[in-house]
Amino acid sequence: MKLQITSTQQYQTVTAYDDAGIEINAKYFTHSFVMLPEIAPITWAVDHFEALTTEHFKQIEAQNPDVVILGTGRRQRFVHPKLTTVLTMRRIGIECMDNQAACRTYNILMAEGRKVALALIIEPAATTDKPSLT
Repeated sequence: MKLQITSTQQYQTVTAYDDAGIEINAKYFTHSFVMLPEIAPITWAVDHFEALTTEHFKQIEAQNPDVVILGTGRRQRFVHPKLTTVLTMRRIGIECMDNQAACRTYNILMAEGRKVALALIIEPAATTDKPSLT
């Protein structure tokens, strides 16, 4: 059986990930970003989950997705509904999960032809690797 390689350059596809960053179409990113299948990653000025504001979700809403997959870093956390009001008022769904699950879910929804936004919080290594003082 002959297998042919299909180019993913037409759409933004997660091609790899680790704790330090995400690879999109073989280009590695180590900062937070928002992307849709037809829109290349846009820098998202969020260094850590606790820094999220309503303005961050307005930036996502401006892309007009049907659903948002929010990668909250190395572990799953849930955003307060007050912050996502701009999305829910427009009937844009949002799901929170850790970054690795978010990447897998995004690829599935993108392959189904959904207008899905992937918003990933990639925390700087210095922040995420600090030893606990307790």
